[in-house]
Amino acid sequence: MSDTNAETSSNKPVDDANSEYIKLKVVGNDSNEIHFRVKMTTNMGKLKKSYSERVAVPASSLRFLFDGRRISDEDTPKQLEMTNDDIIEVYQEQTGGGGCQPVPTSPPDTRWRRPCVEQKPF
Repeated sequence: MSDTNAETSSNKPVDDANSEYIKLKVVGNDSNEIHFRVKMTTNMGKLKKSYSERVAVPASSLRFLFDGRRISDEDTPKQLEMTNDDIIEVYQEQTGGGGCQPVPTSPPDTRWRRPCVEQKPF
């Protein structure tokens, strides 16, 4: 009986595409690398969630890029044609900061002022 059990377990396909694993490097803005081992069919949203938990940042504020292209949560390493030791870049989304545009003031004052900041009369 043990021979039949051994045969059945050895007949399982070892090179099944669903069980292939890949090692990926996730690199943040501070050049800090975190290594992950994921299945080729794992959604990248799961990787993003794991990364966000490790660095204590909300996953919704992170943007993953591979070869300069943004990675969606539904993408898989297989779809993106990733190989071992590929690098995923991580950027934290920033909002705001661009609402005020500098404008020149009238002469003789040549300094720049922001229109959204209260300006004092000359």
